[in-house]
Amino acid sequence: MAIPRTRPSAYPAILSYGFRPFFLLASLHAAAAILMWLPLYYGRLETLSLFSPVDWHIHELLFGYLTAVVTGFLLTAIPNWTGRLPVQDAGLLMLMLLWIAGRVAVFFSAETGWLLSAAMDCSFLLAVIAAAATEIVAGRNWRNLKVLLPVTVLFAANLMFHAEVHYQGVSGAAVVLIMIIGGRIIPSFTRNWLVRAKPGRLPAPFSRFDVGIIALSASGLAAWTFFPDNTSTGTLLIAGAIFNAVRLARWAGDRTLADPLVLILHIAFAFVPLGLLLAGLAALAPRVVPVAAGIHALAMGAVACMTLAVMTRASLGHTGRALAAGAGTRAIFAAIVIAAILRVAAAMASDATLLLHMSAGLWIAAFVGYAAHFGGMLMRPRLQTRRKSAA
Repeated sequence: MAIPRTRPSAYPAILSYGFRPFFLLASLHAAAAILMWLPLYYGRLETLSLFSPVDWHIHELLFGYLTAVVTGFLLTAIPNWTGRLPVQDAGLLMLMLLWIAGRVAVFFSAETGWLLSAAMDCSFLLAVIAAAATEIVAGRNWRNLKVLLPVTVLFAANLMFHAEVHYQGVSGAAVVLIMIIGGRIIPSFTRNWLVRAKPGRLPAPFSRFDVGIIALSASGLAAWTFFPDNTSTGTLLIAGAIFNAVRLARWAGDRTLADPLVLILHIAFAFVPLGLLLAGLAALAPRVVPVAAGIHALAMGAVACMTLAVMTRASLGHTGRALAAGAGTRAIFAAIVIAAILRVAAAMASDATLLLHMSAGLWIAAFVGYAAHFGGMLMRPRLQTRRKSAA
C-alpha cells in the first residue's frame, strides 16, 4: 500500500508523486502515438523525424510510453522501499519537461539533427536512473538496486536506436522488467486478496525458481535480438515460454475471477509465455509464424496490459480510493486485452486491414479511457488530505 508522505508544497497536486504526471502523460502519449500511426503507415501523414514511420512508432511506444510508466512506477515505489520522501515539485517537474522535450526532439529530429535529438531524448532516462539510484542508496535499500539494471538496458537500447536510426522488435529489457516486477507483485497482490476474500490455496512466493526462469528468458530474448533466426534462439525462447507458463500457474490466478484488479495482472502476464512461444516458433519456422506475432504479443499483450493494470491499481491506491474496479476500469481492461489479441491475430492474417483498425481503435479507447477516468484523480490531492483540509 501507499505510504502517503509528501512535504508541504505550493505546487499543484499532480507534482506531488511520480505516478501522477507520468501515468497521465503515458496514457495520452500512447493514445496519440497510435492515433497517428495508421495515417503515418499509409503515407497520409508525415513527421519531421529522421526515423521512418515504423521506427518512430516503435521508438515512441518503447522509449516514450514505456519509459514514462517505468518512471512513474519507480518514483512511487522507491519511497515505500526506502522510507524517504518522494521526488516531487521542482525535481519532478524537471523530469517531466525532459520527457516532453525528448518527444518533441524525436518528432522534429530532421530539423534539430540526430545528435541533439538523441541527447535530449536519452538524457531523460539518464536523469531517472540518477534520481532513482540516489534515493535507493540514500535509503540504504541495496537489494532494490537491481531494478535499475533493466532501466539501464533501456537507456542503452535507446542510445543504440538513435545511433542506428533503425531497430526492430520489442525491447528485451521491457519484458525482463515485466518478469521481475510482475513476479513480485502478482503473487503478493493475489495472496493479499485471497487471504481476505477466499481462504485456501495461495500463490507460490518468489524464489530461486523464478530467478532461474527470468535468467533463462532473458538469455532467450538477448539471443533473439542478435540471432533472431537461430535454432538455439528458438529453443531458448520456447523453453522460457514453458517455464513462464508453469510460473504463472503457481500464482493461483484461477481463484481471482471475482476481482478484476487482480485478474488482469494474471491475464497480462499470460502474454509473456505466449509471446516467447510465438517468438521461438518464428525463429524456428519464420515462414509459418511471422516475427511480428511474437513482438506484438510481448509489446501489446505483456507490456501494455501489465503497465495499464499497474497504472490503474496504483492510481486508485495512491489517491486514497478503494482498490475496486468499477465499470469504467473493467472496460479499459477489456479494451486493451482485446486490442492485443486482435493485433497478434493481424500479424498472422493474410489480410489484416480490419484487424489492425479494430486493434488500434480499442488501444486508443483503452488509453483515452484511462486518461478520462483517472485524470481527475491524478490532478487532485489525495482523498485523505482533502478531507483533513476541509475539516
